Amino acid sequence: MEKKFRAGLVQIPVVLGDRQANMESVERWLSEYYRPAEITTALVLPELWDTGYALDIVPKLADRNAAETTEFLGRLAKKYGCWFTGGSVMAEDNGKYYNRALIINPRGELVTFYDKVHLVPFITVEDGVFEHGEKPCVFDMDGITCGSLICYDIRFPEWIRVYALKGVETLFICSQWTRSRMDLYRTMIRAHAIENMFFTVAVNNCDYSGDIDFGGESFVSSPTGDVLASCSGTRDGKFAEVDVTNINENRQFLKVFEKRLPHLYGDLCK
Repeated sequence: MEKKFRAGLVQIPVVLGDRQANMESVERWLSEYYRPAEITTALVLPELWDTGYALDIVPKLADRNAAETTEFLGRLAKKYGCWFTGGSVMAEDNGKYYNRALIINPRGELVTFYDKVHLVPFITVEDGVFEHGEKPCVFDMDGITCGSLICYDIRFPEWIRVYALKGVETLFICSQWTRSRMDLYRTMIRAHAIENMFFTVAVNNCDYSGDIDFGGESFVSSPTGDVLASCSGTRDGKFAEVDVTNINENRQFLKVFEKRLPHLYGDLCK
């Protein structure tokens, strides 16, 4: 049985500290770029698409239990008949703050969420503001096993391998990656697709958010590293059909998971 979906790259410039402006930007993007399709559509937004890295006013901005942003994306998911499978928001939960990605189905329901595990200790210094998450985000999207993570997480291949070992066929990544480091961004994400034999769908912030210039260049990579769709360095939107039908068959052929020797890796990974 074929297992396909359409990935949508919602590449918008994030306005620092202005949730309303960013919500309006998402709605404009959908009005301009979105077209109905007969197959499942999964849209991915940038990291902290609602506020950007306005870390100096987190108590003022943070969305309590991500309720406002969940309602907003839920309404759009129902209107357009799509999933939102990546894109994080500034959330407050029990008095603590999180960089939280929301997974929402076409009925407008929050399926699950992911709290960023690896927090950046430089530039934005988010590790001094947010609490880190402690579990991966794996979910079923119409029969396709998917995962979601956030930006700096891609620096940790052992964390991404956890997703592969849980059977993930497509990994959704949202980010705010600076323009000066885009070669690193694209190379690492393509490498993760290749070494884990899954598709990667990565959406990055673009243009200036505050005084930081973000690079855009959101893209979809196949398990062989082929780029199926790619955005420019500024506001943009692209779609790609993703066919995960043969992923498990190819994994079994190459046996890259079956031939692992984890008893040799334990001490090396501490």
